[in-house]
Amino acid sequence: MFWVPLLLLACALSLLTCARLCLAAVRAAASEARGAHQGRGLTLYEAAFLSGGPGRVVDVALLSMARRQRLLLAHTGWATVVDPVAKDDMERSVLGAIGPAGQSRIAPVRRTAAAADAVRSLADRLVAAGLAVPDGAWTGIAGAARQVRAAAVAVVALGVCATLLPAQGREGQTPVAVWFALPFFLTLSSLAIARFEVPTTRWASPAGQRLLGTLPSRDDLTSVAVRGLRALEDPALRAALSHRDPNLDGYRESRL
Repeated sequence: MFWVPLLLLACALSLLTCARLCLAAVRAAASEARGAHQGRGLTLYEAAFLSGGPGRVVDVALLSMARRQRLLLAHTGWATVVDPVAKDDMERSVLGAIGPAGQSRIAPVRRTAAAADAVRSLADRLVAAGLAVPDGAWTGIAGAARQVRAAAVAVVALGVCATLLPAQGREGQTPVAVWFALPFFLTLSSLAIARFEVPTTRWASPAGQRLLGTLPSRDDLTSVAVRGLRALEDPALRAALSHRDPNLDGYRESRL
């Protein structure tokens, strides 16, 4: 019976971590349910945020301004202002990030504009509508999922230790390993359910992902908003926007 404490520890680990994952999933679902997203469409900036986050929004703004010849984007990674009059808050953030000199490298412009008030306001609106994942909710889900995976590994390790104990391979007619299969199955089933019931991307909630799926790909801007720079056909613009400064950590894209 020396294996029983190990079994109790395995059960406690699986129950606690699975309960935390379920609680995080319930909170994310409640946030989505409170949103008013029924019968609503997506703007280009909203689609960009839900697909790739703040950095994708800035990429779309830069590309839009370049297409209207209000910015020059060099393949070397520099942006030059041609028309300094902003058409919306996002463009105002981009021009402010470039600065009064009218020229800047694209990487720091992306970082600064991605952290501007215009992007934060956009994110808040999408969260309030139940289309975007709140920062706290995503952090809780990701952390809980990591703990469940760690608990699954720990259950296996405890089960192996229990079966290797002298004269502990069986208790009556039931192998000891079978008892450890129960908490292991609980962790795996929780992860499987979470895979389908909680947001699978950093930015879009399940409702946001459904709206993205119905968004028609009207032009290159829409394609870039949804799919990222890999959808950009112009090699010069793709080279310009693909420049990344290794010292900057402005944003992280989540691919659909």
